[in-house]
Amino acid sequence: MSTAAPILLTPGPLTTSARTRQAMMVDWGSWDDRFNQLTASLCEQLLAIINGGDSHDCVPLQGSGTFAVEAAIGTLVPRNGKVLVLINGAYGKRLAKICEVLGRAFSTFETAEDEPTTAADVDRLLRADSGITHVALIHCETSTGILNPLPEIAQVVQQHGKRLIIDAMSSFGALPVDAQQVPFDALIAASGKCLEGVPGMGFVFARKQSLAEAAGNSYSLAMDLFDQHTYMKKTGQWRFTPPTHVVAALHEALLQYNEEGGLPARHSRYAANCQALMEEMNKLGLRSFLPAAIQAPIIATFHAPKDPRYQFKAFYERVKAKGYILYPGKLTQVETFRVGCIGHVQPADMREAVAAIGDVLREMEVLEI
Repeated sequence: MSTAAPILLTPGPLTTSARTRQAMMVDWGSWDDRFNQLTASLCEQLLAIINGGDSHDCVPLQGSGTFAVEAAIGTLVPRNGKVLVLINGAYGKRLAKICEVLGRAFSTFETAEDEPTTAADVDRLLRADSGITHVALIHCETSTGILNPLPEIAQVVQQHGKRLIIDAMSSFGALPVDAQQVPFDALIAASGKCLEGVPGMGFVFARKQSLAEAAGNSYSLAMDLFDQHTYMKKTGQWRFTPPTHVVAALHEALLQYNEEGGLPARHSRYAANCQALMEEMNKLGLRSFLPAAIQAPIIATFHAPKDPRYQFKAFYERVKAKGYILYPGKLTQVETFRVGCIGHVQPADMREAVAAIGDVLREMEVLEI
């Protein structure tokens, strides 16, 4: 692996296949029938992953995943609604910031970065505040890799007659969510994560009835999912210039996703990647931040070595020179770094990456062995 083409051990952007990259070598007309068919096929395949074709609409949107989260909050939460935001990491905090900027009333419930929110927590909070209309949950919090108990929380939200919005950015496509078993108003994901496409497109699975009732909610023209869906349904086209090459790459990535065996196979490979990573890092004496019971096989956070000779920037550059891109930690209380388990990589790649990490730490005289 040359330094010109490193393996990205990050939670997106991530390493893509040659076929996915090749799909971007064709230019598309944004109003062309063939491109419209590509978009329609893409949405149909995405809905199939959550078994949501009968109950939900897939609304694609230009931009990163955060664009889609903001669009979902702005479109599906009425201006007089109130969101309970469940937080145990940076992306829960970002969702709360979105509510603040959009002028949506909200309250927050925050647990430690290694502590999942529980269904009992949500039940208590909803009993205490009847004004809450929506609950927003990060399924897999990318800042640590923690997995929150989505099915249990979804049932509690439904029992209280409230609506659930799920940020599934780091889980969709690898961790199972069945729209017929897990009740939700919206589930949000993006092209450059577990589907192994490239960044640039988000999408929202919105419950059909909720989306139909959302006219006039959004303060933004570009972020209005109701308007986007209405226009696409009428014309087959995107309202504004679509990310044509990103759509083509994701369509090709989905073909490979299904060839691999769909969600079960993708989950199995990522779980094997994560296991190989944990085993090899443990041999180096590097401790995982999360216990195994709440560790999703998406990204793993590790405590930084407690040695004055360790500096993340130097560590990062040395590992990069050996062909691997890592991710800085995103915790405020302890120094960490993160290693992604997703992308077009195999367990053997993870073992080789850890071998490179060990070599670097020895070169820095942080490890003696």
